[in-house]
Amino acid sequence: MKQVPNGFPKDFLWGGAVAACQIEGAYDVDGRGLSTSDIHAYDKHMNRAHIEKEGGGTLAGIKASIADTESYFPKRYGIDFYHTYKEDLALLKELGLKAFRTSISWSRIFPNGDEDEPNEKGLQFYDHLIDEIIKDGMEPIITMSHYDIPLHLVTEYGGFGNRKMIDFFVKYAKVLLERYKGKVKYWIVCNQVNLVPVVQFGSLGIYEDQAENMEELMYQAVHNQFVAGAKVVELARKIDPEAQMGTMVADGTFYPATCKPCDVVLTMKKNRMQYYFTDVQLRGEYPVFALRYFEENGIHLKVEEGDEELLKNNTMDYLAISYYSSKIVDSEKNTIKPFDGSQNPNLEPTPWEWRADPLGFYNALSQYWDRYEKPLMIAENGFGALDKVESDGSIHDEYRIDYLRKHIEQLKECVKDGVEILAYLSWGPIDIVSSSSAEMSKRYGYIYVDLDDFGQGSGKRSKKDSFYWYQRVIESNGENLE
Repeated sequence: MKQVPNGFPKDFLWGGAVAACQIEGAYDVDGRGLSTSDIHAYDKHMNRAHIEKEGGGTLAGIKASIADTESYFPKRYGIDFYHTYKEDLALLKELGLKAFRTSISWSRIFPNGDEDEPNEKGLQFYDHLIDEIIKDGMEPIITMSHYDIPLHLVTEYGGFGNRKMIDFFVKYAKVLLERYKGKVKYWIVCNQVNLVPVVQFGSLGIYEDQAENMEELMYQAVHNQFVAGAKVVELARKIDPEAQMGTMVADGTFYPATCKPCDVVLTMKKNRMQYYFTDVQLRGEYPVFALRYFEENGIHLKVEEGDEELLKNNTMDYLAISYYSSKIVDSEKNTIKPFDGSQNPNLEPTPWEWRADPLGFYNALSQYWDRYEKPLMIAENGFGALDKVESDGSIHDEYRIDYLRKHIEQLKECVKDGVEILAYLSWGPIDIVSSSSAEMSKRYGYIYVDLDDFGQGSGKRSKKDSFYWYQRVIESNGENLE
């Protein structure tokens, strides 16, 4: 009979996660081409509580952004990790991280995306970076595509809306799998595949005026991404059978606003349309409820011969999840559309209207485990806040500690239930540019970076109170959360 675990496994991977497009900078160094992240301008007049999309726009708007020399594009500069990675990783080693998740900038390897040969200087940077991660005692967890699609593939091909993107992506992935065989065990093929339409530009490379039926194009692009992912899994099992291949979703598990049957049923339907992404990649086939949704909404996917067999035979090994907050569904206010939810009046808002919900973390992870019984990885979880530097240089971020403590407590409850968790990767262990708002003010890190929203500052790194707290958490393998 199975035993009930009383704590985290001894080999549990406590870590942190970042993305190349938010940390590296050096957007025009060593042959790198422009990517989808590089045209997300900072808007000091934005409404933080209502950010509808991350970058993108019309094709004309995208081309105007490429030519724009007046606006500030923070993701082009990040925190200059490209040049400071050794010092930053040394701090993360001191923090005690057992794993470090980052991504590879696709446009650093194939600047335009459609070249015949990769950019060797770009690969050399990742050679050094991955070696340094390993040298510092951390397991490298690498995302292949994290909002970093070569911009040329968008403007010339229409991103993943074009079937040709499958071959471009597989060629890129093949280079990575061969180059880092034996060094990288855990791969995440695509970051947050379900976060559409909010990040359809960064994730899929499709722009706003690309088609008359944009929803159909979006789901077609997702299908092409599914096929590309299955081909990468097939390739990985030949190149490096020890590699573990995962897909990743941004949790979109909703609660019903009330116990009225219409709220409960709409919530169930919305949750299923979030699970469809993982159903395809973990079960290997489209669920009929998704096919019904497509049929009833005039969405006609072009599924080529061999696609279904490919998806069936090349499912992912694990599911990576980002979790920050939760929402509710009110059948009188909300629709079946992705991420169309209402705020929970029982939870407190942040300036970005993300409402922390530790019990929602337990609920979501339990649902994924019960549905798939495949290992889960917490690829992102963290608290973005406006940190204050005191006159003596200290940063007292008790709010971040409180958030993380409560979520790790619920993570432990999942472990006690038998949920297999591979790693807990806190988002942004060092401050980086925000993905959604392209600002530095929204800070997640245990390490403060002295840069403002326009990239001004010394760049100095400082430890927050949370640094020492997370250090104790790791040292105690999750037992000491005080």
